[in-house]
Amino acid sequence: MKKIIIYILFTVFIISCHKENSDNKVKLASNNSVADIEGKLFIIGGGKRPPSLIQSLIEEAGITPQDSIAILPLSSSEPDTSFFYAKKQFTEQGFTKVHNFYIGDSLPSADILSTLDRYPLIYLPGGDQNLFMQRIQGSEVKAILQQAYQKGTTIAGTSAGAALMSQHMITGNEKNHTEYRSTPAVIEKGNIEIMEGLGLFPQAIIDQHFVARSRYNRIISTAIEYPQLHSIGIDESTALCISQGKTAKVYGAAQVVKISNPKASLKQSQNKLGGNGLQLDIYLSGETFEIK
Repeated sequence: MKKIIIYILFTVFIISCHKENSDNKVKLASNNSVADIEGKLFIIGGGKRPPSLIQSLIEEAGITPQDSIAILPLSSSEPDTSFFYAKKQFTEQGFTKVHNFYIGDSLPSADILSTLDRYPLIYLPGGDQNLFMQRIQGSEVKAILQQAYQKGTTIAGTSAGAALMSQHMITGNEKNHTEYRSTPAVIEKGNIEIMEGLGLFPQAIIDQHFVARSRYNRIISTAIEYPQLHSIGIDESTALCISQGKTAKVYGAAQVVKISNPKASLKQSQNKLGGNGLQLDIYLSGETFEIK
C-alpha cells in the first residue's frame, strides 16, 4: 500500500513538472512572437506628404514599382476620394498596382481580406480613427494587419492612420468638455478619451499634427495617466519609422516629441493632474532612438 501511494505521488509530481515546463514553453513562444517582428511601421503625423517623404517610405518598405500596395481608406467619410489621393502619391512614384480595400461602403469578402498579408506595403489614409474601428467591427482586419506586420509587411498611416497604430488610441474627444477642440486647453484627470486601436505599436500612444496644433496638453495627460506607455507626438509632414517593434527613426520636415513618465508620477488636486520627473525628448529628422 505504501509503495502504491509513493508511486501515485511520484506520478503526480512528474505530471505537474511536465505541465509547468509546457506552460513555460507557451510563455516563451508568446514572448518570441512579440519580439520577432519582421515588419515596419511608417507613422506620418498628417499634413502634406512631400515626394521626399513618400520616397523614404518606399525605401523603408523595400519595394519597387513592380510591387503591389494595399490602401484601406476606412477612416474617411468619403473613402473613394481618400483612396484617389492616397493612390496618387504612389502613382507619382511609378507604382501602378495600387488596390482599394474599401469600395463604396463595405469591406471586401473575408477571402479577399485574407490576401492583405501578401502586400509588402499597406497604407492607412487620414480621416477619423474612430470611424475606421467602427467599420472593421466583426471582421478580421485587425488580426490580419497584426499578422502581416509580424511577418514583414510595412504598414504606413497618416493622421488618423497614425493614431490607429496604438493599442490605447487617442480618439480626439475630451470626456470632460463636450465641445470639440483640436487642442485640449486643460490637463485634467480622465479628460482624454482613449479607445482600442489596432495594437500595432502597443508601447506608445500616438498623437498627430502635433507641433502644428500644439497638442502638448494631450500627451502630457496621457503620460501621467498611462505611465507604462510612451506618449509620442508626430508633427505634420514628418514620420516615425518603427523597425522590428523597437528601433525608431525620424523622417521629414519637423519633429517628433516623446514624453515619458519613468517614475509613474501622479499628483492630483481636485480634477487637475500633476507629476514629477516626466521626461521630454524632441527628435529631429534623421535621428534614431530605442523604444523600450
